[in-house]
Amino acid sequence: MKCRHCNNKLKYEFLDLGVSAPSNSFIKKENLNLPEKAFPLRVMVCDTCWLVQTEDFVNASEMFTHEYAYFSSYSSSFLNHTKEYVDKMVSKFSLDENSSVLEVASNDGYLLNFVKKLNIKCLGVEPTKSTADVARSKGLEIIGDFFSTNLAKKIANERNTVDLAIANNVLAHVPNINDFVKGFYEILNPEGVATFENPHLLELANGKQFDTIYHEHFSYLSLTSVNEIFKNNGLTIFDVEKIPVHGGSLRYYAQKSDTGKRFISKRVNALLKEERDAGLTNLDFYRNFQKVAESIRDEFKNFLIEQKNNGKLIAGYGAAAKGNTLLNFCNISKALLQFIVDKNPMKQGLYCPGSKIPILDEKKIREEKPDFIVIFPWNIKDEIIDQLKFTKKWGCKFVVAIPSLSII
Repeated sequence: MKCRHCNNKLKYEFLDLGVSAPSNSFIKKENLNLPEKAFPLRVMVCDTCWLVQTEDFVNASEMFTHEYAYFSSYSSSFLNHTKEYVDKMVSKFSLDENSSVLEVASNDGYLLNFVKKLNIKCLGVEPTKSTADVARSKGLEIIGDFFSTNLAKKIANERNTVDLAIANNVLAHVPNINDFVKGFYEILNPEGVATFENPHLLELANGKQFDTIYHEHFSYLSLTSVNEIFKNNGLTIFDVEKIPVHGGSLRYYAQKSDTGKRFISKRVNALLKEERDAGLTNLDFYRNFQKVAESIRDEFKNFLIEQKNNGKLIAGYGAAAKGNTLLNFCNISKALLQFIVDKNPMKQGLYCPGSKIPILDEKKIREEKPDFIVIFPWNIKDEIIDQLKFTKKWGCKFVVAIPSLSII
């Protein structure tokens, strides 16, 4: 395989999580006995541009289908983060009724809804019908397609270029990353701004967040790699911020290299230096992550086995993609973890890919009164613990496996 950005031959492995079904390919009850599609989940690192990336086994169209079950609006903490983002962009770039905003991977309208309420012209691009239909029900205009350079040119020609283009938590999801980034060059007006948010590779490694690796994420990004990708596709990063969402993310601010006039913040070079000092441009940084993941796997599975042998009932909360990575890498089934509760009604009644653990409504917790609840979306654990505080009545404890086993 060659690097999806610079075409360098990939020789060095970062992590091998074995073979598993795509983490958001939930199973309907009538399909439980049918064979599942499963693919190797192996991650390589390019020693030229330092892009960390999955091997290509699954097409994006097989994962981002009309039944896609991830809806952004079901996390209150994430919605709060999103509103703060919109308010900041409106203030920072003086957006008003005469401005235009495009969001790529607009999901269920979780973000554009805040833009629309400010009477700012906005348009979403979202390939998954399930989420796009919800966004349309909110009165938002959505193009049902994958973003690309060709689509960007079409939008620019038929409508116009935009003042702000947004791509939050999507850059990692695209197989053709050069074509995707080039599209932002095409869609921006000469002095327009594009912002991107995605989990930071340095935080992933330091926080032992191997469960955030799954087939939908084709790339695992550092400022070092993103800076190279942007430069080679007509964009210049003029600022960068560290933000706490998803276990530690970066927000990049980019402008067109040939027409953008904003000064480059000192934070850009400072963070590039921080990544170099941490070893991200040295292969040694990537060599020991396999042992880290295997240690967490063994610790978590041994805990579940011990509690089952003690007659304890264990449930899960949050049928998140990261949870499915953990469950499948640990080879955990209903025998060890009886059910998972999720707030999203689109997931309730389905079964987790690979493990086939049932996903149920929150009332199941009240009925069964589990002794332990494993929180899979650990990045919003405080929100979940507060939501389930009624479990204190019977002494239930919460469990988080990443970065190490902790009982709350």
